[in-house]
Amino acid sequence: MESTQRTISKAISWQLLGLVIMSLIGFCFTGSITGALTLSLTSMLSGLIFYVIHEKIWQRIQWGKTR
Repeated sequence: MESTQRTISKAISWQLLGLVIMSLIGFCFTGSITGALTLSLTSMLSGLIFYVIHEKIWQRIQWGKTR
């Protein structure tokens, strides 16, 4: 089992990578830096929250774990 701090650190690093990628994709589709950043920040924040929740739920599930 990993600590909450480690889970959050992993989520933040993943979301920063996603922020860069989503900003580039958003800019390609909208042609607007503001629109791209709004889209990517919204995606990043919701993704971060749901990733942490998802990880915490899976930590409680014993299926597939070995001792």
